[in-house]
Amino acid sequence: MVVEDDQPILDLMDLMIQRLGYEPVLIANGLEALELIKKEPPALILLDIMMVPINGWEFLDKLRGEYGKHEMPVILFTAAPLIDEKMAQLKDPFLSVLTKPVSFTELKAGIAHYLG
Repeated sequence: MVVEDDQPILDLMDLMIQRLGYEPVLIANGLEALELIKKEPPALILLDIMMVPINGWEFLDKLRGEYGKHEMPVILFTAAPLIDEKMAQLKDPFLSVLTKPVSFTELKAGIAHYLG
C-alpha cells in the first residue's frame, strides 16, 4: 500500500512498484488508508510524512495503536529532514525511511528488506 497525497509522486511509486512485480494499492489520504487497512491489511505500507488531513506520524501512531509495531512494516518517505524525537521511533525493526526523491534501486531494496 502506498499512502501519498501528491498525485505525481503516487503515480511514480505505482509505476516503480509495478516494475518490481507488485500491484500496489494507492491511497491519497491517510484517513482513507486507515479505513481500508481494517478491511484488507497490506503486507507493507509506504507512507509519506507530509500529508493532510493527518500527517504520516499521526497515521503511524494510529496504525501502531490499532495493530502494534510488528503487524505491518512501514517505509516512510520524506523530503524533510527528520528531527531527533522522530528518529527515536526508527529504532523499530519494522520501520525504515527513504528520502525523496526515491530512486528505483532504493525502493527495490526497501521493499525486498520486508517482503523478500
